[in-house]
Amino acid sequence: MPTFTALTTLPGREQAEALGAALENLVPEPIGVGVFELEDGSGLWEIGGYFVEAPDVAALAVLAAAFGAKDFAVSELPETDWVAKVKRELAPVRAGRFYLYGSHDADTVPDDVEPLLIEAAMAFGTGHHGTTLGCLKALDRLVAAGEKPLPVADIGCGTAVLGMAAARVWSGKVLASDIDPVAVEVAATNAAANGLSDRIDCIEATGFDHPRLAEAAPFGLILANILKAPLVALAPDMAAALKPGGFAILSGLLNEQAADVVAAYADQGLIVHGSEEIGDWTTLCLRKS
Repeated sequence: MPTFTALTTLPGREQAEALGAALENLVPEPIGVGVFELEDGSGLWEIGGYFVEAPDVAALAVLAAAFGAKDFAVSELPETDWVAKVKRELAPVRAGRFYLYGSHDADTVPDDVEPLLIEAAMAFGTGHHGTTLGCLKALDRLVAAGEKPLPVADIGCGTAVLGMAAARVWSGKVLASDIDPVAVEVAATNAAANGLSDRIDCIEATGFDHPRLAEAAPFGLILANILKAPLVALAPDMAAALKPGGFAILSGLLNEQAADVVAAYADQGLIVHGSEEIGDWTTLCLRKS
């Protein structure tokens, strides 16, 4: 069965979420609606509807006009077994001592690595993206330098791949938090699949606003692979949650955004310990003076 997508953009979260809510009432109704901030620094939000019947183009035009959005771009997608496709296209990734793989590639795991199992059905945060890869490589460099920055927090954890990597190389508990309850469930599932349930606590939290995070602070290492705007907003809280001499590994940044994040954290007493560009993305390793 073919599926259809209808996509448009708007500036501002509130207006985008309102259009998303209105889109849910369309006939034929979508099987799902998504509202996401674009990661290109434009400030635009994408609103998308997913349909199993061809959407009403005229009704979409009315909605777009009512909310001041661009015309919806409607596309028909062929039938695809997405999990099978991901399995074919997402080969294992090696980032220093870390090796990320799906269960279909379990026989490829070398002996000299720290293995991290991420299933294809939970593919966001597999290490193929430059931001995740950059964070893993920065973490690997800290290990190689003999650092043991404990305790560890993975803020905006997604699949918790970064928190799991930290748990592989250092003792103690890792706190993995995300604002999205689905991400928290995925993180807990991944921790269990890697035999790390007793090492990683997965919690739902906005930034550092959670009693578990407050109790565990100050941290020796904070991992945050999110976006520029929340990273800048979190700078004071993150600095307060770090030990003197502690590290923050930050990513989710386009190369041209890195300087603004460096400046925001410098104001809080964090200086650049290392940085790396992978494609369009920069990963920063900062240290609290």
